[in-house]
Amino acid sequence: MGNESRLADLDPKSITREKLVETEGIPLLESTVKNWDSLWGFKARPDDLLISTYPKAGTTWIQEIVDMIQHGGDRQKCARGPIYQRHPFIDLSPPNVPTGVEEAEAMPSPRTLKTHLPVQLLPPSFWEHNCKIIYVARNPKDNAVSYFHFCRMNQGMPEPGNWDQFLEDFLVGKITWGSWFDHVRGWWEAKKRHPILYLFFEDMKEDPAREIRKVAQFLGLQLSDVVLNRTVEHTKFETMKANAMVNYSTLPAFLMDQAVSPFMRKGTVGDWKEHFTVAQSERLDDIYIQKLQGSDLTFRTQLET
Repeated sequence: MGNESRLADLDPKSITREKLVETEGIPLLESTVKNWDSLWGFKARPDDLLISTYPKAGTTWIQEIVDMIQHGGDRQKCARGPIYQRHPFIDLSPPNVPTGVEEAEAMPSPRTLKTHLPVQLLPPSFWEHNCKIIYVARNPKDNAVSYFHFCRMNQGMPEPGNWDQFLEDFLVGKITWGSWFDHVRGWWEAKKRHPILYLFFEDMKEDPAREIRKVAQFLGLQLSDVVLNRTVEHTKFETMKANAMVNYSTLPAFLMDQAVSPFMRKGTVGDWKEHFTVAQSERLDDIYIQKLQGSDLTFRTQLET
C-alpha cells in the first residue's frame, strides 16, 4: 500500500501546481507526460476491470459501488484502505511516491484500475485483452462546476483561475485530460467495438438500484436484494461524504485542501445553475450541439422532481 505510508514523508514544499503538456494534442499533467512511455506500455491483464471517467463525473462513486459488488456488500472489506489504494490510478505519476502504473503492477489479480484518459490515449493492452471497462459520464454543466472546485482544492492540479476563466478553458478543452465533449463522445463510440458499460451520473442519481444492477450484470456477479440495498445505502452521497475511505480526508491538506472545497462537495444534478450566467449556459449549449452533432449521445442537466 505504498502511497499512504510514503505520503507522511513528503515535504509539503515539494507539492506544486503542475503545468500542462500536450500529448497527441491532449493536455496532460507534466508528470504524466514525463512517464508516458511506462503508461503507454502498461500491461493490462485479461481479468482487469477499468473504471474510466472524465474527472469529477462520479468516479469515486462508481469505484465504491464496484468494490461493494465485488465483495458481496461487505463494508469491512471495502474499508481495507482508502479508495486510491484499492484501485490504482494509472495516469498518476506524482513526485517521490510510486506511480499509478507501479502500484498496479504490484497488485495481484484481479485488479480494478482507474483512468481519466481519453479513449485514443488508453494503453493498447486494454484493447488487446478485451478488458471490461465501466465508463461514467456526467452532464457538462455540472461536470465543469465540480471540476472547477476540485482544481481549487487539489494543490497538484494546474491553477484554475476564477470561474469565468476556468469555464472558458473547459469549453475549449485547455484543461487536464482535454475536452469533455471529445472525451464523452470518444468513449461512447468505443462501446460499439469493446465491452464497455456506459453509465450516466444523472441515471445513477435518479435510480441508484437500477444502475447498480446493471454494473453487477456487466461484471457477471449475482446480486441479492440484501446486498443491493446495502450497496445503495453505503454509496449514498451523505454516507460517502462521511466515509474516510472514500472522501480523501486521509490525504494531507497540502495535497488536497478540503478547507478550500470538500472533495465530496454536493453530488447533485443542477448545481450548475448557481454558477453559470445565462450567456455562459447558452454558449455551452451551442458548443454541445456542434460537438455532439450526429451522435445519439444525450445528457440531462436536471432531473424531474
